[in-house]
Amino acid sequence: MTEAVAAGIKQDMGVKISPSLLSADFGRLAEETRAMEAAGADTVHVDVMDGRFVPNITIGPLVVRAIRKATKLPLGVHLMIVEPEAYVAAFAEAGADTLYVHVEACVHLHRNLQQIRSLGKRVGVALNPHTPVEAIRWVLPDVESVLVMTVNPGFGGQKFIESTLPKIRELKAEIERQGLEVEIAVDGGIDPTTAPRVVAAGATNLIAGSAVFGAADYAQAIKALRGAAD
Repeated sequence: MTEAVAAGIKQDMGVKISPSLLSADFGRLAEETRAMEAAGADTVHVDVMDGRFVPNITIGPLVVRAIRKATKLPLGVHLMIVEPEAYVAAFAEAGADTLYVHVEACVHLHRNLQQIRSLGKRVGVALNPHTPVEAIRWVLPDVESVLVMTVNPGFGGQKFIESTLPKIRELKAEIERQGLEVEIAVDGGIDPTTAPRVVAAGATNLIAGSAVFGAADYAQAIKALRGAAD
């Protein structure tokens, strides 16, 4: 287990703030990543898009490797790609600590999750806004984190989808019913207004892009999110 993975696990007891580099200045990614660590972020979130699963293209393993060198914080890498099993090993080797694959992109979800575990990484599964909790009910014991998309994946700066709140509550109830300790991450439209609502529903990891990188003071933006979550 890497130092970063261990740090991520230790932080699971409280609400984490995870700035999403999708909203960062891509010409200064190393600087932006270091700025997140200095500003008090708990983890750094990296969105990988292939132009097929979502209508956008972002970064690959080489860029993740560069981000890894810029920070000691845990890296959560969100694979919004088709056939993730073909790329999981490359992103793991590049320095990801948690790897999220989408249930909608996985023909053999359980096998994909076991692949991540075999690489020594924290196992994550992601759900699009329309995908029900039932889709992952039988694999919950095999994951450390569930990422609930609260916007349609592909672009930053979208408006929070209100109908995802009941799903977060349902997911929390199912995790408790099974007696598990699984992190609930939320991604999309997270700001000081929506943060307390998703936390009240059960979220424990707030992934925020525009709310952090759109602010003049990153530290103050993270502090505001943390205060709202508390």
